[in-house]
Formats: sequence, structure tokens, C-alpha cells
Amino acid sequence: MKISRRSLIAAAIAAVIVAGAGGWYLTSAGPSRAEADIVVYKSPWCGCCGSWVEHLRRNGFSVAVEEREDMDPIKERYGVSPHLGSCHTARVDGYTIEGHVPAREIKRLLTERPQAQGLAVPGMPIGSPGMEQDGQRDRYAVILWGDQGSQVFAKY
Repeated sequence: MKISRRSLIAAAIAAVIVAGAGGWYLTSAGPSRAEADIVVYKSPWCGCCGSWVEHLRRNGFSVAVEEREDMDPIKERYGVSPHLGSCHTARVDGYTIEGHVPAREIKRLLTERPQAQGLAVPGMPIGSPGMEQDGQRDRYAVILWGDQGSQVFAKY
């Protein structure tokens, strides 16, 4: 299969490589940031992050994705401490969502509107949304975190 120069240029333009604060990132197809319910920042090479985005979409969220080479500046910008860290970070209605948080808990957060910075599922527990594997499940907690400290929001 021969690929023309024009096709390569069109593909490069379609990828929309943008230089942003904290490094280079790719903006994937989907709604714009202004149109989306939730914006997900993730590595372009992380499959489980893509699976989590699909989990959100299946649960009714409109999702914009920004792929980044370096996630550290995003985590710093939104105050995600290392002990809460995971592979992707999202923003929804003023809250930060870190890691494989189930859509059900994000909806609960948006309904209850607690005073907090957001929710986190630290690490990458097997069986959490995007991390499903042949029926295996780790126990994990969804953590509500903010300036007042952190507490368990839900257990799985």
C-alpha cells in the first residue's frame, strides 16, 4: 500500500499536535473541551486510560481527551499528590478525578457537590473501570480529597 505525501500531511494535520503548558500533547477526535462534560489527560500509549474513557462514554459522559507526553505538570496543576496518583487525570465541573474512578462515583460527586478537590483511585487496581481482567478484582477505595484531608468515598 503506497501512502502519498498529501495523505501523510493530511494525517499529521488531523492529529492536531499542539504545544501546551507542560509539554506537547495531542488532541484526539471528540468534543471540544468547551463541549465536553469531562476532559481526560492521558498518555498516548496507555491502553487502560483509553478503556476508562470508553467506560465514561458508556455511562453517559461526553469526553474530550488530551494526550500528553508528561503527566506531571497536569498532576501538579490540579494538586494531585503522589500518594493519590494513577495513570490519568480528568477534570469535570471544577473537580479533579485521578485514576480509574467508576462513573457512578463521579455522578454521585456531581450530585452531592461536597467541598473537595476531587476523587481518586490510587494506583491501578485490577477490576476497576478500564482495568478489567478475566473476572479478577482487587479491593480498592475511591478517595474524596481536598484541603480538608481525605476520606473514603466508596469501597469496591
